Parts: sequence; structure tokens; C-alpha cells
Amino acid sequence: MTDSILSKAATMEIPINSNGDSRTAEDDSLEQDLQQVMVSGPNLNETSIVSGGYGGAAEGIIPTSSIKGPAVRFNPEYFDRRCGNTPKPDIRSKSRGITPSHSAASRIANQPGHYPAPSMHHSNSNPMMSEEATRGVAVEKFDSVKKWSINTYKCTKQMFSERFGRGTKTVDLELEAQIDVLRETKLKYERILRLARELTNHFYNMVQTQQALGDTFADLSQKSPELQDEFGYNAETQRLLCKNGETLLGAINFFVSSINTLVNKTMEDTLMTIKMYENARLEFDAYRTDLEELSAGPRDAAAMVRIEMAQQQYQIHKDKYERLRSDVTIKLKFLEENKVKVMHKQLLLFHNAISAYFAGNQQQLEQTLRQFNVKLKPPGSDKPSWLEEQ
Repeated sequence: MTDSILSKAATMEIPINSNGDSRTAEDDSLEQDLQQVMVSGPNLNETSIVSGGYGGAAEGIIPTSSIKGPAVRFNPEYFDRRCGNTPKPDIRSKSRGITPSHSAASRIANQPGHYPAPSMHHSNSNPMMSEEATRGVAVEKFDSVKKWSINTYKCTKQMFSERFGRGTKTVDLELEAQIDVLRETKLKYERILRLARELTNHFYNMVQTQQALGDTFADLSQKSPELQDEFGYNAETQRLLCKNGETLLGAINFFVSSINTLVNKTMEDTLMTIKMYENARLEFDAYRTDLEELSAGPRDAAAMVRIEMAQQQYQIHKDKYERLRSDVTIKLKFLEENKVKVMHKQLLLFHNAISAYFAGNQQQLEQTLRQFNVKLKPPGSDKPSWLEEQ
């Protein structure tokens, strides 16, 4: 067994020539053949499948096609190398299986010497940028929540101080009086709007009842010959009342729509501005109180920094308070003018329409609607269209 191991080790020894090169004649032949293939290129017509490995028996070679034309082209570098006219290639090039050529060396020499080194900056830039953006958004949200918390604390403290009589409150007596009048007026106009809607509903039911009664009288006039004239007169009267009632309903609906716009849009918009003004007043007083407390304390370096920051916040909220106070004053003025103009027209329409209807003056009723540009809706127009029902 020891002899067989030694014989195997002897067969595994690598012969070394006189120049210290461990290459054999078979390796040189293989390298030359590879270099020839690299220069001339493989010929697909000569492709074969080797089943027994390189240097195997001839029976293991299966040709894939017949040979057409010359299979080998003349390679001058290969010929010179075989004759020993070219220097021996560098061993590092041998280890890579590449022989340096003069044409390749000249092309490499003509190329610029600066080659950008591979970098991972582009691959890492997107994750880094997204991480920085996420961190920036988080910091911004944290600052926003912090400012909101401080502002809420100061305003809540100021509100409780005012309710318990411990804090001072900025009051514009003239503006506060106008705001109180507006709130009372809005309550009264809402009551008018509610009663007008109830009147519309009741009057609409009465008109529908008159229409049904007129249809019944007309049917009985056809089926009762002895009372045909009496039923006919009543049917005609009810139809006339129904027609005038529909005209009056158009006037009342126009009145209700105008009052609704005045109360729930114009007045509501002014009240929203007033609410913003009151919030700004509360913030202004809160930061004013904070500035007064800091000014009454010690005057060291840290306190001076806090006083300066409080002064800036006080000035910001003061400007906001004065701007909103001016907006409220302007809106109250325009609201009063608009209210007088709208109510003058609507009250005159309501009076003339009601008077003409109960006086039985159909011409005056229709003239009143034309005077105020009231367009009657055709019957069934209140029903939603088939597109809206889908």
C-alpha cells in the first residue's frame, strides 16, 4: 500500500525545466493552439464534440459537420513564435492565458490615463437621501407638535385666568357690541327662516289638497247630471286657487332661498372671521401675559434671550390680532349694507305676493313676480333627474 501511494506521488510530480518554468511541452502546445484560436477565431464548421477529453482517443471525437474550405488561416505571430524570433511572453501574461501584442499596446498607450475608479456613491446615494428626507420630515413634525403644544398651553392658561378673574383681557367695546348685535340678529333671522319654511310646507299641502278637491269636483260633475253646474263651478274655483297658490309658492320659495343665503352663508362667513379674531385675541393676550411675566423676572443672559423670543412672538400675534380685527370691522360694515338691501327687496316681495293672493288678484300676483324677477319652476322640476338617481 505504501508503494502504491509513493508511485502515485511520483506520478503527481511537476517537472521543472532549466529556466525554472514548470510548463511542459503539452502546456506550450495547448497555449499555442489557444492563441491561434484567439487570433483566427473558431470555425463553426470544424466544431466537434469531444467525449474523451483533450488528447483522448480518436473514437471519442464526433464531427458535427463536414469541412468546407480551409480550416486554418495564416497567423504571422504564431509563425514567428514557433521560429523563436519573438521574445518570450511574461509569466504573468501566461498565467492569464493572454499574450501581449504590439497593436493592443499601442491602443492602450493612446487612451487617456485617467479612469474613474468604481464607487458606491451612486448606489448608496438614494438610500442616504431618502433617510435624510425621512429624518427631516420627522423633525419638522416634531417641531410643529412642539409649537402647537406650547401655544395650546399658553392659550388654555390665559382662558382659565380670564374666567376666574385673574388675568387681563383685551377688549374693543365698540367692536364687541357690533358682534353681539350680529349674533342676536342671526338668531332672529333663523327663526324667520324656520317659520317661512313651515309656511311653505303647510301652503304646499293646502295647494295639493285644493288640486285633489278640484279633480274630485270635476269627476262628480260628469257623473251627476243633476248637480253638474254646481260641481263644475267649485271645480273651476279650486283649479284657479291651485294655480294662484303655485304662483304664491314660487314667491315664498324665493323669499326663503334669499333668507337662507343671508343667514347661512353671508352671516356665517362673518361669524367665522369673528371666531378667528377671538382666537387671535386670546393668543395675543396669552403671549402678552407671558412677556409681562418674563419682563418682571430676573435679567440674566438666559432670561434676556427668552425675553427677546417672547417679544418676537408677541409682535407676531399682535399683528395677526390687529389684521383680523380690521377684517371683522370691514365685514360687519358690508354685512349690514347687504342685509338692508336684501331684506328690503324680500320683505316687499313677500307683502305684495301675500296681499295679491288673498285678494284674489291674479294679475297683480303675476306682476309682482315679474317685478322681482321670480321664475316659477314647472311642475315636477323638484324631482331629481334620472342621472342623479343613479
